[in-house]
Amino acid sequence: MAAKKSKAKAAPHKPEQRDLLTTIIEKSKPEAKPQRPEQMALITSIIERGNGNRLMKFYSEHQVFTHIRCEGTGTATSEILDILGLGSSEKDIIFSLTPVSVARQLLDRLDDELRGRVPGRGIAYTMPLTAVNSLLAAVVDMSTKKENGGDVDMDQEQKNSLILILVNQGFTGPVMETAKKAGARGGTIVRGRWVGDEQTAQLRGLASQSEKEMLFIVVPKEIRNQVMDAINGTHGVQTEAGALVCSLGIDRLVHLG
Repeated sequence: MAAKKSKAKAAPHKPEQRDLLTTIIEKSKPEAKPQRPEQMALITSIIERGNGNRLMKFYSEHQVFTHIRCEGTGTATSEILDILGLGSSEKDIIFSLTPVSVARQLLDRLDDELRGRVPGRGIAYTMPLTAVNSLLAAVVDMSTKKENGGDVDMDQEQKNSLILILVNQGFTGPVMETAKKAGARGGTIVRGRWVGDEQTAQLRGLASQSEKEMLFIVVPKEIRNQVMDAINGTHGVQTEAGALVCSLGIDRLVHLG
């Protein structure tokens, strides 16, 4: 008598995950009518060290799921930290990707009924993104349950700017002092490494060392140019500091905690 062949059981998978991926794949087929995801925004949150994981969990409870966490150091003195209510100089920096409407709704709520419910103290701000990988945008967009109100137009007058300064390691102190004289109040430092090509060798300060520090400074739009001009004039790429300066528009800014 022949033995019966046993059928291997397929590994179970979550229906929600299967349905989401199936939907995205179906919509990505050439014959399918393309559906454009909502514009994405980047929420940057700078909060007291040790509160980053709890903040990401808090955001996930409010429909913001995609995060990258890194560590930074604040530049403000203890006196300024007390005035601004920003606590410790050691920071967790959280970059969160979400649809524009969700970013706006979250920050509006953080400035209203959710005020005081965030773990730790710091700031959060949103910046509109002009392009994102289509599959990532589709996954983020379809995973998010949006409240009534739909899409939000971020093409509006921006009141604040984020100034990004790439500088040789050890020069953030003098650069920050120059920025403060021009009206800035404080910033956050993140360490990095330069990986530019040989063409940058002609920029003496920029290519003089590979160890870099990136300085994040949020300022009102009215003083952005004067702060950037002051830094570039005193610590530009042809100096020992080798500062490379640029800025990005901020759509919404709130204090946390």
